[in-house]
Amino acid sequence: MSILVTRPSPAGVELVTRLCALGHTAWSFPLIEFTPGRELAQLAAQLAALAPGDLVFALSQHAVEYAQPCLRQAGLSWPAALNYYAIGRSTALALHGVSGLTVAWPQERETSEMLLQLPALRRLKGKNALILRGNGGRELLGETLAQRGAQVRFLECYQRCEKYYHGPSEGKRWRDRAIDTLVVTSGEMLQQLYRLFPAIDREEWLLRCRLVVVSERLATLARELGWNRITVADGADNDALVRALQ
Repeated sequence: MSILVTRPSPAGVELVTRLCALGHTAWSFPLIEFTPGRELAQLAAQLAALAPGDLVFALSQHAVEYAQPCLRQAGLSWPAALNYYAIGRSTALALHGVSGLTVAWPQERETSEMLLQLPALRRLKGKNALILRGNGGRELLGETLAQRGAQVRFLECYQRCEKYYHGPSEGKRWRDRAIDTLVVTSGEMLQQLYRLFPAIDREEWLLRCRLVVVSERLATLARELGWNRITVADGADNDALVRALQ
């Protein structure tokens, strides 16, 4: 296998390092990078407005990584009286690591659908929910929490910015390196990857690669775009991706 990892740094670089140590040929090709979110300065006030028993959701490690320095600079810590949830194990560990608090997450798949199946989230009348996320993204979690009775607020902790690449040059580079396996961890990046290359590169190379994704939703999108060889990892963290690639 010759593997192209499109997930952003530092997780993408860490995955490439692990794959190379296992004897694979792997390259990092991050499609997006991160900058501070436009609403980050509101974090302390938004947390302070929550009542004991209200809910905080972290939708990625990046949300935690940008939120924590903001709280620290304000001389504050994560309120202990709130209930914390994360989209997956890695995000939960990140939030627990900075707060010392219990964080619940879905054990099977790291998706909004699985998170919403947690029993504690079935009836939310009278609760407030603060969702820490990046710019854009899916609305399913917020919409469903609202349907279940919660007052939902979003807070943009970070922004995802598309990295610029010259498609024809990159197509030649990765074809010359005989890339035959692609790792993609979001629908946004999957569509970006598809759009990046000229049609000839898509038809002769890109769509013939094995594609490793992190959810059935992404696999469905990949099939719609034209991929046939698709593997769905059992999670979105690097451990799950290594298992899928092995």
